[in-house]
Amino acid sequence: MSVQQRNNVHCHGDGDHTIMFVHGYGCDQTMWRFIHPAYSRRYRIILLDLTGSGASDLSAYDRAKYADLHGHAEDMLEIIELYAKGKVIFVGHSVSAMIGLLASIQRPERFAAQVMVGPSPSFINDGDYVGGFNAEDIDQLLKLIDDNYLAWTRHMAPAIMGAPNQPHLTRELLTRFEQNDPEIARHFARVTFTANHRDDLAKSTIPSLVLQCSDDLVAPREVGDYLRHHLPHATVKVIGNVGHCPHLSAPEDSSGYIDAFLQQIGY
Repeated sequence: MSVQQRNNVHCHGDGDHTIMFVHGYGCDQTMWRFIHPAYSRRYRIILLDLTGSGASDLSAYDRAKYADLHGHAEDMLEIIELYAKGKVIFVGHSVSAMIGLLASIQRPERFAAQVMVGPSPSFINDGDYVGGFNAEDIDQLLKLIDDNYLAWTRHMAPAIMGAPNQPHLTRELLTRFEQNDPEIARHFARVTFTANHRDDLAKSTIPSLVLQCSDDLVAPREVGDYLRHHLPHATVKVIGNVGHCPHLSAPEDSSGYIDAFLQQIGY
């Protein structure tokens, strides 16, 4: 199969450099629809679905390859080689922020910068590190996903989306979760929520913008503080917003910070 089919890759826009938008767990490329159109006047835009998500080729989901996030990072580099122009600004939401980090560490010469939306190098509390969840919390979350994926989606979608004044966004996220292949979703959840890439942060050599929400159950403010001190060349901005998806619930604020960051780094 082609890479385009595997990851449902869509490109548009024109420019000397590329912005690549990559969604978070259980989502797809439509989650960027409020943000990406404005950038097509200045950049080549790459949209895609992670293998196993959205309209990607589900038959390509190899549990061995995607047993950790490095498998997805390999996919990102392959897509960049085939479709990107110039340097790449990688915009990743949640788990894809770490996927982009791993890709940029492997091939830093291909990247101009990374924008991390609601990132977390580890969701699990560890000593002084606050990831937001105790190990027991993650075990219970994964058990619920294993036992009853649909019940988990109904429980978690409102907490992940937040945006109490925009209930249509919660309904959209719930629908997206419900459309996922449950077996793939269970596997990817375990990979996502048990990943620990804290030691990889110091290997980053490119400018980074970290966008956090002021009230985010999934990636609390302490995670942003940790990234501020452990991710080289990082700028951390906090959006006044409830939830984990500011690109949907606060797109103007998100775009404003991205625009300022791109201007600052000269792209």
